[in-house]
Amino acid sequence: MALQNGYSINAALSDESGDTKPLLEDDAVEGVESVHPQCCSTRLNLAVMMFFGFSVVYGLRVNLSVAMVAMVNETRSQPTLNGTARHECPVPSHSFSNSSPSPDQPVGIPQYSWDSGTQGWLLGAFFFGYLFTQIPGGYLAGHYGGSKFLGGGVLGTAALTLLTPLAAQMGASWLFALRALEGFGEGVTFPAMMAMWACWAPPLERSRLITLSGAGANFGAFVALPLTGFICHSLGWPAVFYICGGAGCLWAVAWFILVSDKPHTHPRISKQEQDYIINTIGPQGGAHGWSVPLLPLLLSGPLWAIILSQMCANWSYYTLLTSLPTYMDTVLHFDLRQNSFLSALPYLGAWLFSLLSGVVADSLLEKELLSTTAVRKIFTITGLLLPAGFLVALGFSGCSGTLAVTFLTLSTTIGGTSAAGVFINQIDIAPRYAGVLLGITNTFGTIPGVVAPIAVGYLTKDHTVAGWRSVFCVAAGISAIGALIFTLFGSGEIQKWALPEEEKAIVEADAGSVST
Repeated sequence: MALQNGYSINAALSDESGDTKPLLEDDAVEGVESVHPQCCSTRLNLAVMMFFGFSVVYGLRVNLSVAMVAMVNETRSQPTLNGTARHECPVPSHSFSNSSPSPDQPVGIPQYSWDSGTQGWLLGAFFFGYLFTQIPGGYLAGHYGGSKFLGGGVLGTAALTLLTPLAAQMGASWLFALRALEGFGEGVTFPAMMAMWACWAPPLERSRLITLSGAGANFGAFVALPLTGFICHSLGWPAVFYICGGAGCLWAVAWFILVSDKPHTHPRISKQEQDYIINTIGPQGGAHGWSVPLLPLLLSGPLWAIILSQMCANWSYYTLLTSLPTYMDTVLHFDLRQNSFLSALPYLGAWLFSLLSGVVADSLLEKELLSTTAVRKIFTITGLLLPAGFLVALGFSGCSGTLAVTFLTLSTTIGGTSAAGVFINQIDIAPRYAGVLLGITNTFGTIPGVVAPIAVGYLTKDHTVAGWRSVFCVAAGISAIGALIFTLFGSGEIQKWALPEEEKAIVEADAGSVST
């Protein structure tokens, strides 16, 4: 909905009253008839395509974690806490989580004698490449267009995935290099997504469109975890990489055929929808060119609020992602089949709640009940602070598997609401540079993926329930700190340094006329 003076609603700047004003003033709306319905629209089709794309992306990311059990010969031959004579929690009589050999494989499927250290390096290799392409990917996507980088990133990662069985056969170092290259290719995908939505998402639809797109990640993990185990058992572990890689290549073909960088270059969009998107986004929907206001960007308080809050939120995420199977094994004594399902269950809840949060957030903005700043802070507090409480409860659940799984699922599920909070805030404060900003925040947000497992190893070196309680309480405390930081310093208002030069001049002229 365009403003009456001809400018987009993105022209609104942060000021003293920015936290109390609704996103649109009553006199800023030309008419309800100018709103193009979202159902069956081109922008909704784009969100659905991104949803399936990120489902594939996360399938490609997590497949090795499950397949590793089948790839390694006698993975569980070394005694662990379950194999010792003393257990702090009772071992169910039916539990065979550490006494069974590696899963049965069809005849002729190779297995490898990689020790636990080698397996750790192989599982972490992805993030070595993933760190390096976030910022350049966001910068280039903002200049050249995001569709090329998102589609190319998925296609490259999928093609490399097809080579996984060959790389494993050549040796662990080859597989490490391949996984690092996969991370290198996949690192551009999320920044490219945000750069595209800067051109496609009307401000009052940002929450639902971006959360729908990003929800594919949780959905992909939910599907990939149990499906990978089934494929390993039925067809052998190489089939996992052939199927996942093939699915990624097919998706990329459809992506390049159906998607365009901007509304005005899309061959099948209606004129009504095209005008609606372009008029509501305004000049903020254009490419930022080669110039980026680097110093003001790095000195921006709201940006650092996003960075620190995402790092705090990701600490809990990576703690559970990397250490949850060990906790279920050494403390709760779940067997492999239980582990596969229970590891996937929280992602289902997070997927559903992230979708719901996007719809609710946009509804609050459309009805002018709250400002963008207030909406982002509410969903960030809900998505970080409430899950922190359930993590503390998880730490004090003791040996009760039922309570542990319940608190874990509630924590991860409610954490999905932060998808409509801090995790899409980049496009609020700087739509033109949203891709670059997401690259920066994602780079910092990946650091806990390296540090958290080290901290978990130190805290649980004695393999006690008290040690795991410390793990969950530390994660809860860090999440709470993230919620506090964003509450104090976060903003949903576009920053002055993010405006085009001509728009800055207009805003400054208006401010000067008011002061006189």
